[in-house]
Amino acid sequence: MDKRLGAEATMGIGGGAVSAESAGNLKIGEDLARRRKPEQAVPYLLKAMEDPNNLDAVVQMAFLMPTMEAGLRLLEDGAARGRAALLRILGPTCFDDDSEYAERFWGLLETRPYMRVLQAIVRLAFEVKDYNKSANTMIEMLRLCPGDNMGQRDWLGSFLLQAGRTAHALSFVQTWLSLPKDVYWPPRGGCTFEAPSQELLTAEFIEQNKKWGPASMLYTAALASFKLWGDCELARQYLRVAASANPYVFVRILAKVDQPKVLNNLPRSQNGPEDAHDYLWLTQNLWMPSHVWNWANSDADAKSHILKNCARQGCASREERAAEFKRCGGCKEVVYCGPVCQKEDWSAHKKSCKEHQKHKEFLKRMMAGRSTPATSDGPIVASADFSAAGIATNFH
Repeated sequence: MDKRLGAEATMGIGGGAVSAESAGNLKIGEDLARRRKPEQAVPYLLKAMEDPNNLDAVVQMAFLMPTMEAGLRLLEDGAARGRAALLRILGPTCFDDDSEYAERFWGLLETRPYMRVLQAIVRLAFEVKDYNKSANTMIEMLRLCPGDNMGQRDWLGSFLLQAGRTAHALSFVQTWLSLPKDVYWPPRGGCTFEAPSQELLTAEFIEQNKKWGPASMLYTAALASFKLWGDCELARQYLRVAASANPYVFVRILAKVDQPKVLNNLPRSQNGPEDAHDYLWLTQNLWMPSHVWNWANSDADAKSHILKNCARQGCASREERAAEFKRCGGCKEVVYCGPVCQKEDWSAHKKSCKEHQKHKEFLKRMMAGRSTPATSDGPIVASADFSAAGIATNFH
């Protein structure tokens, strides 16, 4: 949750722990950094950091340091400072599993700057390829907040795979994938790491997950099962469900598209191309060794989810290989077998194409904190943030 949109926008960073002057300098520094003016941002961030409680200034400064290693050291110092402050504010047992704050850290505004420092450590440790540090930091975040308000569970399986902890990766995603509907989160956020199961998926599981299942976890389950037990039916089951839930991942793997070099910060829908981009940024290299790629490419059922028909009504052309047809450059939602079909279909496709682009632009502006067009036909979007002190809601 963006601190400018949630409860902290009303009650102050960390529930008011940061002085107004420091918060103001942070805002200016963040805005300058966002506008790619780091030299101008640094003086404001240094001024903001004079308040020792302003850990968000430490986070922003870490990403502007000369090297990622230097940024990581700055974050680790900030994390130690944040932990010490929370021990003073909340008491010496606040980090214990049986404390009154256990499993609800994010619900306390005082803890949020500390949690954001941990999240930044995850990112920079990954960038310097210290995958175990990234994974262990995420495990601690899920222990403190197993409800996963910061969205770590979609990434942790990939980080564990990169760290060579394959059994842990499969155990973690299986724990979340098998969570009963009336249970909000598993113990320790799924990080108890019991022995992974080789039991085949049920028809009910497949039906429930083939469209809206968490694709990053399903792909992790497929790859981890293959790495642990070879070409087994369970690995293929996971692969087919994953390809159905988010075909964008599978098509880019089989088409051998270059691995993304940066995260995609665009607005997204569940299991959309933006989610696929981020999963592949994390994990694509693990899918590309020939024995893994050949295994994935050999599953006709999985491939049936990615071979597309030409979007022009009346054209019977269907792809024979991944990404054979070209996508519409505007909405990127439909494909055509060639320019002739695309040109002939434009009058039918134009309205939905423009609407999709308009909606994407609206979400992009909203997430960037910029004003959105005041039109009667525009979407109404509300962002809400829950805390022990109340609820803050913003309408866009």
